[in-house]
Amino acid sequence: MIPPAKLKAAWDVKEQVRVMLRTGSLEDAELAKEHLERLVQESKQPETTRLYRTICRWWKEIEVLIVTGATTGKVEANNTSIKHIKRTGRGFTNTTNYTTRIMLRSAARTAVNHP
Repeated sequence: MIPPAKLKAAWDVKEQVRVMLRTGSLEDAELAKEHLERLVQESKQPETTRLYRTICRWWKEIEVLIVTGATTGKVEANNTSIKHIKRTGRGFTNTTNYTTRIMLRSAARTAVNHP
């Protein structure tokens, strides 16, 4: 069983990552990252240390996210939809039908999400 203190420390690290990613400026993000580092050191857990190292490795990309707010979320959602169609199609033999089905599903999803 995980001791409550370790669980609380891991939760605090997770929440601080969320705070850091929601900041509106690089200065605020840097301060949030410093606070995150303190929490990671206090937690003394390999998982949180590994997470912090990953964040440091990807810091330039995280800065771009903070400044622009740009993500690959829409692309990933489209890829998931295409994979779902492929799974349910169980091996279309006619590529025109397969492409048409992808386009129709995408159009239907767009129409529902954007009135």
